[in-house]
Parts: sequence; structure tokens; C-alpha cells
Amino acid sequence: MSLFAILNIISIWVVPGLILLALLYAYFRKVKLFETFVEGAKEGFGMSVRLIPFLVGMMVAIGLFRDSGAMDFFTRLLEPLIQLLGIPAEILPLAFMRPVSGSSALAITAEIMNTFGADSLLGRMAATMQGSTDTTLFVLTVYFGAVGIKKTRYALAVGLIADAAGILAAIFICNLVFG
Repeated sequence: MSLFAILNIISIWVVPGLILLALLYAYFRKVKLFETFVEGAKEGFGMSVRLIPFLVGMMVAIGLFRDSGAMDFFTRLLEPLIQLLGIPAEILPLAFMRPVSGSSALAITAEIMNTFGADSLLGRMAATMQGSTDTTLFVLTVYFGAVGIKKTRYALAVGLIADAAGILAAIFICNLVFG
């Protein structure tokens, strides 16, 4: 049996194995599994209800940013600078939206891949950018808001710096490896 076949079998059974291990551990610790599950489901539902206002606010803000033409404006404004740095202008909308919204960023990534191809330099940059960054503003708005954290100043700065580093690293590494 080849190493690839062994790794394939292991990858198929890792998650079910971990679930079984957790259930067995809980059983031997005499944890009431069903009652604990129902209590967790109740807490999850309550959290979902508390998240709704933050989600609606974030979605409205994202829609306004895209539909108002602000994203196109900023892309055109920065185009001369990014050309000097060797950054393709087509990747800039993804760089703007990735820290804000995962679904919008995914739609832009899909559009880039449909237009230029998944194996193109831009397609690889978009995929690498998706994997190297997070939806910082979404996380801060929704999750911090849901648990009542009010002082997000340093979290915002660190998150956006990490996003910028991920975006620039994705562009640099993809240009280096695939360019």
C-alpha cells in the first residue's frame, strides 16, 4: 500500500475517530451526554439570536460600500501606486473586502478565477490571499459585539496589520513562485 493511500485512509477517519474518542472519554467520566448536548444547543441558539443585529448591520455596511462605488473609487485611486509596487489592480478589490466580509471576498475570488482561471497568477494570488487573511472587521463586529467587548482598539489594529501582512505576503510569494 502506498503512502498516499495510507494518508487518504487516515484523513477519512481522523474526524470520526476524534468524535468517538471524545464520546468515550465523556462516557467514562460519567458525563450526561444528551443533557450536555441539549444545554450547548440552547446556548448556541441564544448566541445566534444575539448575533442577528450585528450581522444585519455588517451586511448593510458591506452593501453600501460596494454599491456606492466606493470600492471602485479606491481601486482607481490607488492604481498608480500599486502598479509601481507590481501589484495587479484586479486583486485590489479582494484585498479591500477580505478583512470586511468572507462571503464578499469569496465572491470576488470566484469572479477572479472565472475571469482569469484558477491556475492563473491572479487566481493563485486570490486563493492564497483567502487562506492567509481573516475577516477581521466581521469578527470584531459580530463576535466581540455578541459577547459585549467594547474596547476593540488594539484588536482592530493587530487584525488589520495581520491582514495587510497576509495580503502582501500572498502577492509577493505568488509573484516569486508563479510569476
